[in-house]
Amino acid sequence: MHRRRSIGLPIILSSVAVAMAIFLLTGWIIVMATNVESVKNTFGGNTWVMITGIISFATIIAVLVLFTVFLIREIGEVRRQIGFIDSVTHELKTPLASLRLAAETLARPELAADRREQLRQMMLDDVSRLADLVDGVLDASRLDGGKEPGDFDEVALSGLVADIVKQLSTRHHMESGCIELELEDELSLYVDPHALRTVLTNLVDNAIKYSEGRPEITIRARRRPADKQVEIAVSDRGIGIGKADLKRIFERFYRVPEEAVRSRHGTGLGLFVVSALVKGMGGKVEASSPGTGSGTTIRVLLPGRYVA
Repeated sequence: MHRRRSIGLPIILSSVAVAMAIFLLTGWIIVMATNVESVKNTFGGNTWVMITGIISFATIIAVLVLFTVFLIREIGEVRRQIGFIDSVTHELKTPLASLRLAAETLARPELAADRREQLRQMMLDDVSRLADLVDGVLDASRLDGGKEPGDFDEVALSGLVADIVKQLSTRHHMESGCIELELEDELSLYVDPHALRTVLTNLVDNAIKYSEGRPEITIRARRRPADKQVEIAVSDRGIGIGKADLKRIFERFYRVPEEAVRSRHGTGLGLFVVSALVKGMGGKVEASSPGTGSGTTIRVLLPGRYVA
């Protein structure tokens, strides 16, 4: 089994190396400054030699510092990628095991018709879940390569949201009334339809997934004529996000290092895809949360190319 290494040792060694280099440079400058006459006698009129030495030493320190920062970032990225692989492996194993069990059960000739239908629906749900996982990984790869969004078209927001809510309510076996809609009437957007569907699906799915017990979710959409934008907000009363993690949740592979998050299905790509797609449509996305256990609100701001 692959053993994950701590980044503590590389950080400590790099910090010690930088500290020693700074100490030596400082000592060099102090010695030179307190022994000016001796230095002049030693170097004569060639004080440029001393100055060149100091500049070279400072350059080496700067390069060492940059290398240390780069090394720490790369180690962090590798650890996130390992976490992503673990998450994807788990995400694949669960529905595949379920599909295998369902297929074996369907092979029984004495199985009742209603049970067969139940298993068939369960298999379709698992296939849908696998398809969503593959689509998410492909979207992340495409967006990471800098590919632009697709063609823009007019999208009726109320119809799109209603379709997404119905789809996710069925998938998560939610009762009616868990998701409240507060949408301005006849609000249509001129955007990439596939991108907007992916954004809203990911946000609502996250709100459901990170809720405790019965989900309480609100989806709001309104025009903001003052700054010529349209605001779409998805709010929940779930596990919330700590202040330190709010700015990082849109990073690729990043998952909040809390047990309440780790215990749920996820790959760390959903919000990265959301952020990239929204930026591709000329908008921005932001997250807010009072803190852990107090719910989360994700706001998507799109340019005001709406159709009243």
